[in-house]
Amino acid sequence: RVIELRDGIRADSIFTARIRKKYSIKNTTGFSVNPFVDFDDPFDIILHLMVGSEGALGFLSEVVMRTVVSHSHKASSMVYFPDIIIACEAVVALKKRSVYGAELLDRLALKSVEDKDGIPGFIKDFDANVTAVLIETQAGDAKELQQNIDQISTALQAFPSIRDVEFTSDPREYKKLWDIRKGVFPAVGGMRKPGTTCLIEDVAYHLETLPAATRDLQQIILKHGYRDSVIYGHALEGNLHFIINQDFSNPTEVERYDALMNDVINMTVDTYDGSLKAEHGTGRNMAPFVRKEWGEKAYTLMKEIKKLFDPSSILNPGVIINEDPACHLRNFKPLALCDPLVDKCIECGFCEVKCISNHFTLTARQRIVVQREIASLQDTDKNPKRLAELERDFWWQGLDTCAGDGLCATSCPVGIDTGKYIKQLRGSVLSSTAHKTASRIADNMRLVTAAVSFSLMAVDGIHSLIGTENFTKISKGLRSLSRGKIPQWIPAMPKGAKTALQMSDQAASDSKVVYFPSCIARSMGPAKGDPVEESITDVTTKVLKKAGYEVIFPEGMKKLCCGTPWESKGFAKIADEKSRELEAALFNASKNGKYPILCDTSPCLYRMRKQMDRTLALYEPVQFVYTFLFERLLFQKQQKVVAIHSETCSYRNSQRGCGKMCNRGLAAR
Repeated sequence: RVIELRDGIRADSIFTARIRKKYSIKNTTGFSVNPFVDFDDPFDIILHLMVGSEGALGFLSEVVMRTVVSHSHKASSMVYFPDIIIACEAVVALKKRSVYGAELLDRLALKSVEDKDGIPGFIKDFDANVTAVLIETQAGDAKELQQNIDQISTALQAFPSIRDVEFTSDPREYKKLWDIRKGVFPAVGGMRKPGTTCLIEDVAYHLETLPAATRDLQQIILKHGYRDSVIYGHALEGNLHFIINQDFSNPTEVERYDALMNDVINMTVDTYDGSLKAEHGTGRNMAPFVRKEWGEKAYTLMKEIKKLFDPSSILNPGVIINEDPACHLRNFKPLALCDPLVDKCIECGFCEVKCISNHFTLTARQRIVVQREIASLQDTDKNPKRLAELERDFWWQGLDTCAGDGLCATSCPVGIDTGKYIKQLRGSVLSSTAHKTASRIADNMRLVTAAVSFSLMAVDGIHSLIGTENFTKISKGLRSLSRGKIPQWIPAMPKGAKTALQMSDQAASDSKVVYFPSCIARSMGPAKGDPVEESITDVTTKVLKKAGYEVIFPEGMKKLCCGTPWESKGFAKIADEKSRELEAALFNASKNGKYPILCDTSPCLYRMRKQMDRTLALYEPVQFVYTFLFERLLFQKQQKVVAIHSETCSYRNSQRGCGKMCNRGLAAR
């Protein structure tokens, strides 16, 4: 049947030419019918029909992608034009030059990011019509790159610009330029009114019509009152995105949205013969308009393709092929408000690559989605059974298995720390007994750390007595009998720490450092068989003394803690009390911030930096070595293999404040 369809299409020269023209620009509206004119082999046709089919033709279990070459020599320039027409005309002129990308940003797109870190301050002074184009060129060597820059700069001389055209090949500098482009969508989504939906649409026009089409698109958006909407996108390909923040809970607002979309559709199809979907796929929002863009013949072909692959219409029904002319106005997904900490979430899923529980239970995004559904069900009281199921299942899937580390916030476009939200939820369901137990532990940290150290010593003693194989069997048996409540022992289990935590015995020095060993470092030593038998605290103290520092431990060291263990479990008040207790001890030991303070565990330091007075100079080990020890010690390279866990959540998060701290340290040194 695929062969019959192929031959029937090719027999119609007018239809074949139409297909080729439609795909001369980006187009993902409807099924990809171009394989019928691009390939002879039925297998190749089927393979390429699957691309962009949005699950409506089948399921792809594995995909192998061929990527384009990314040259080692790159340069970028952000060029500012007086208005959007001139900007688009310049892009058209650049199409035949050695340009690898030209990203358009209208004035509102620039405005959405103008207050972000690293954004040039002069952007705020632009008038309402200024439009930017971010240009990138690449080459195999520096000479070719400069030739490309010269060629592009010459072409741009024909167009007026607000500022001089300057290219940079410094990776740090052109990254800042591309961060402006990357920040637009999350910035607009983050500014939306809570409860509204951030929508991004994408259209494409033939490049020769881009200036006029872009002008018309801008006017249509303004006509319908979307004054916070932005236009940006891959202008070199005639592909533009526009973002709107839409309220779907108000019928009047839905009517306004429908009027906007119809005007955009009519202009794109009837006036410019463009693509209603350039790269994002058809979806239900554009499914009613596939016939309008493609015409009856092509739409009939697409229905035949759907019937051929999915005769019962069970694969993603209603997507791409949908006979309901108003399906884009039905079944809107509500974004119920559940907490200010997460209400700005646009459900993009960028957080999921950093989520520790990804592929185990729920991701950060999924936790928010479930909580929104719970909030919605609580408000409507329509389905108490489903509400009870979600609340029950979320306990393990959402609360118990969240690391609470905040690493998700480092890749979230709007900076949402889902871990902080989960810790807040944990605190809301804790019993009075749990609070009393947590409080007792906090008040007796000296005994708790001693007990942990003693227990680890005892376990290590039994391990030495009966051997690894026997102890592993016993541990597995105990874990099974306890139904998973007793942890599984492994040979890497640490011994108890033997650190005495005594003040420096050397003569008083002008160079002093306050050293705060975390409760983990005070409790846990090396594992049996580790090449280094000394504890972290002992090794750190030796290095500091070797560098000529007088080591000062805070008074009452054994009872101090930063509060992280309580914060992670939802005991926010107790955590803050422990932080304040430690802060007072550090102020006293450092003479009100006069001496630097070293903490050997990054999660502790992360919380300390968040909670404590900024006048305290707080350092983690690598940063302290870099700042203070390079000039005091001789470092020799070792031919050894080491493992570095650079994705530690607290380390990544704490780097946000490292710049200022490093500068302070260098000045002190």
